[in-house]
Amino acid sequence: MNRDQKLILLNVIFATSLVIANVLAGKIVGFGENFTIPAAVVVYAVTFLITDIIHEEYGKKQAKQTILFGFIAQIFASMMIYFGQLLPVAPFAQETQTAYETLLGQNARFVLASAAAYLTSQYIDVFIFSAMKKLTKGRSRWLRNNLSTATSQFFDTSIFITIAFIGTVPNIWVMILSQYLVKLAIAIIDTPIFYFLTRKSRNEQQPNQVTAESA
Repeated sequence: MNRDQKLILLNVIFATSLVIANVLAGKIVGFGENFTIPAAVVVYAVTFLITDIIHEEYGKKQAKQTILFGFIAQIFASMMIYFGQLLPVAPFAQETQTAYETLLGQNARFVLASAAAYLTSQYIDVFIFSAMKKLTKGRSRWLRNNLSTATSQFFDTSIFITIAFIGTVPNIWVMILSQYLVKLAIAIIDTPIFYFLTRKSRNEQQPNQVTAESA
């Protein structure tokens, strides 16, 4: 697989993970009484890993472009899901409309929460990753990967859950803390994956890398 094909694949995985996360966001998973998280937490965490990989391999400008493309995919998916909801249901399949609305129906509150959290956290991730890469002169990949993800995930979790669930869950801070701890664990676990998928960047000078980082 060449560099262009790899970039296309990473962008496809990024957009797919983002859309799936939005579909799963409405389901609350509970482990005991005090540990609750949205079902989307695991798949959404993948988007930060992809952003860091693209940033490392292709530069800051490309990472920002991926975020923008992901946002467009998110809006388009929401529009198509809503359009599907408006279509008349067949008389013999009335029960499927309720199931559709339950599984895929997203109210304006969820859409706003998702968009605000996504744009804020992803651009914070790119900013911190770029700053740490310059500060460490390209060394310590684990540091910029984990620091950027840990910080951006905090903003993502706080913004999304506050907008989407405040007033509807018993203890919103428990939900924020629970989700953030899961995301931190995923960030640590995915560090070897980040190293593996960016292993060539330490040995090969990528074309236009310096120019891309300054964008």
